Amino acid sequence: MQVRELAVAGAFEFTPDIHTDQRGLFVAPYQEPAFVAAVGRPFSAVQSNYSRSVRGTIRGLHYTRTPPGQSKYVYCADGRALDVILDTRVGSPTFGRWDSAELGGGSFRAVYFPLGVSHSFVALEDDTVMTYLVSSSYVAELELAIHPLDPELALPWPRDITPVLSSRDEAAPSLADALAAGLLPRYEDCVGAE
Repeated sequence: MQVRELAVAGAFEFTPDIHTDQRGLFVAPYQEPAFVAAVGRPFSAVQSNYSRSVRGTIRGLHYTRTPPGQSKYVYCADGRALDVILDTRVGSPTFGRWDSAELGGGSFRAVYFPLGVSHSFVALEDDTVMTYLVSSSYVAELELAIHPLDPELALPWPRDITPVLSSRDEAAPSLADALAAGLLPRYEDCVGAE
């Protein structure tokens, strides 16, 4: 398992070895020893989520009110996606910074998102399948979003797609508006909850 630290504090990319033979392939996208070596503790999954998206779909930027918060371990099981993380933790040394990783395409690369950061992806192909392990159950009233097309963020969305957004994401505030409204989690609360 190869590990790369992302530009957002506490976030990591994991690229597993893929084993192939005449039967096909075997891969373990999550491996606890590599995760613990990078993050410092095991990942505690309480729910597994699955999404299938058409090309151009942008899901996110989503985060969960902290506390309780929600961390995620995400990989692309089929298709290709550009995955984006934005640090929305007020007081974080990397607040407002983003990073991205291309997932899928047979790599089974995964990304870990700590509590309080925002996660988004764009499907680069039709029928892109994303699988998430999450540390808490979905509670609608705790789920928040930042507009993924906020021009101040200058996120690396491909120019050759027509973005497809949910009505919730279309109505989400900019990062500056969410900060002004007190909607963003505090870094010390996120670190303390983890």
